[in-house]
Amino acid sequence: MCHAGWFGGAVVLTVASGEVISHIADSRDTNAGAAAGAVAAGGGALRFVQVSDSHIGFQGPANMDVAGSFNEAINQVNSLGFRPDFVMHSGDLTHRSTAGQFDQVKQMMTGMKTDRVFTVPGDHDSIGDAGRAYRRTFGMGTLGDGWYSFDTHGVHFIALVNTLSLEKLGHLGNAQIDFVRKDLAGLPSDTPVVVFSHIPLFAMYPKWGWSTDDALKVIALLRRFSSVTCLNGHVHQLFTKTEGNITFRSATTTAYPLPKPGRAPAPTPQVVPARQLKDALGIRSVGYRQGDRELAIKDQRPA
Repeated sequence: MCHAGWFGGAVVLTVASGEVISHIADSRDTNAGAAAGAVAAGGGALRFVQVSDSHIGFQGPANMDVAGSFNEAINQVNSLGFRPDFVMHSGDLTHRSTAGQFDQVKQMMTGMKTDRVFTVPGDHDSIGDAGRAYRRTFGMGTLGDGWYSFDTHGVHFIALVNTLSLEKLGHLGNAQIDFVRKDLAGLPSDTPVVVFSHIPLFAMYPKWGWSTDDALKVIALLRRFSSVTCLNGHVHQLFTKTEGNITFRSATTTAYPLPKPGRAPAPTPQVVPARQLKDALGIRSVGYRQGDRELAIKDQRPA
């Protein structure tokens, strides 16, 4: 059974008057990408896409063709109606972190119509080797265990690694926290900051490991900024939490759904009817216009 044909719609986010409005569009919605492009158009516009949890190499009844559904995600990126400035894959590119799986997902992502592709590792990208195979494929130009930052269109981006020292929760470590401290030190407080990680930086559901044990040290460094958005994967479902100036947003997956927190004994792949899978899989497209400050997010599911 192939689930690729049931691939869910893009989560298209556009910025207007300082507010991000999101709309989950299915593959038949040809207006979603055009709307994002129109709102973000003009000087200083930034448009990027987040994909997550492709789990290339997974084999199971929750999705018998994760490569097929990831290809559908790539097609959706290429059909948004604009060329993203970059695409960020927020981890679990592979399922078992083999060299062949990393090679396959890297080759697949060359099909994305974008200027740059960034990644952070997931826990499935670090199995058995503390992320060495991941860094050989995707770590060029990064620091430490694969973290880095960059600036574009007036926005500062930080890509963190919290999947290598797993006991129960995600973990950043002192070296990475020191990197964040130095990285943010010279930025004005009105700089919009976007942080990518695989595991959430907030306590979404610690019982299942859906949190990062030392994240509060980074959150404290981010408090002085007027607008901070933290985007993560790992949990395979949409979830938003706002704490003061910081909005945490979990992305969905291109592979298979996981249960909502506490609604199953463990976070294992869920087999769902075809009509439900399109609500579980998707991508995220973000439009940002320079001069906007606060990012308020509204999610709407298709009828």
